[in-house]
Amino acid sequence: METATMAWGMPGTTELIIIAVIALVIFGRRLPDVARSVGKSIVEFKKGIRDVKDDISVQSRIESTTSSKLENKPEPQSDAPAPPEPPKESTPTSS
Repeated sequence: METATMAWGMPGTTELIIIAVIALVIFGRRLPDVARSVGKSIVEFKKGIRDVKDDISVQSRIESTTSSKLENKPEPQSDAPAPPEPPKESTPTSS
């Protein structure tokens, strides 16, 4: 039984040639156009993946910069003048 399951492996050279001939018969003159369209699709897909990776890296840099700024926020300076004290009530003194 194992030899029967091993027979269904990858196609050999003969099978690939037969598949290529059938593809030529079916697609004929359209085969270069089909290959060109597949190539353009692959290029567009890779470009889209690259754009997504760039957006993710830019977003992570923005978030890390923002979080580090929030963590390293300086304390307010106490060099500012103190607010004026309210006037003290004067008590009449007898002399």
